[in-house]
Order: sequence, then C-alpha cells, then structure tokens
Amino acid sequence: MTDIVVEALILDLLAWLGARERSYQETLDAWRTSCPRLPVWEDANDRGLVTLMDRGGRCIVGLSPTGHALLEQRKAARA
Repeated sequence: MTDIVVEALILDLLAWLGARERSYQETLDAWRTSCPRLPVWEDANDRGLVTLMDRGGRCIVGLSPTGHALLEQRKAARA
C-alpha cells in the first residue's frame, strides 16, 4: 500500500516541478519529510527523476529526461 501512495506522490511531485521553475529550498520545504514511509523527495532523487542545476548561484530543481518521460507516460495512461 505504501508503495502505491509513494508512487502517486512522486507523480504529484513531478507534475509540481513541471509546472514552473522551483528552487531547491522551495522543493525541500514542500516535499521533504522525515517520515520513513513517505520518502517522496528521496525516492524521486534516488531514481534520477529530478535534476539540480546551478542558475546564477541559485540551486534549481527540475525534471530529468527520465522524470519527464515517466510523467508523460502516466498522463497518456490516464487519457
């Protein structure tokens, strides 16, 4: 059950990141958790679904090609 919840939340994270540019701090404030049952940010990062980029001294979080492909795949499956 937890895997299904985490997977759904990872897709929510990817959609949230895809909506607009997000700073690393904003992302962690919204998605980091200390709950070992909901490691959304950690799992997405470990699976290579997100990227970290330095933009003018600011760390920006975005979708990796793998993350973008997963999000698009899930959108197509729902259509």
